Amino acid sequence: MMAQVDVLLDAGHPYSEAANESVIESVDSLNPYMHARGVAYMVDNCSKTARLGSRKWAPASTNLLTQLAFTAVDEGKPGDASLIDRFKKNPSTRCSPSAPSSGPASTSR
Repeated sequence: MMAQVDVLLDAGHPYSEAANESVIESVDSLNPYMHARGVAYMVDNCSKTARLGSRKWAPASTNLLTQLAFTAVDEGKPGDASLIDRFKKNPSTRCSPSAPSSGPASTSR
């Protein structure tokens, strides 16, 4: 998701579009769909290219996580600080400022 945001922002798309096309789309559509139907159902109903790609690269991604990332964490190795800094500096990882609150609604007249 972050890679998609980066690509859209680098291509000059406005932040609102990058957020809508990745974060909001995921939260409002993709995640509920996967929760209701399951990832396998979603993959089975994708295009042939997406279906073959996900089935080809899912095992490779899982192996990278289990063999490299998880073992590095278990061994107490520090993460790549430059990647963490880049993530923190990405505008899509910042929360928007809170709107001023008018306080709780009054029930008295």
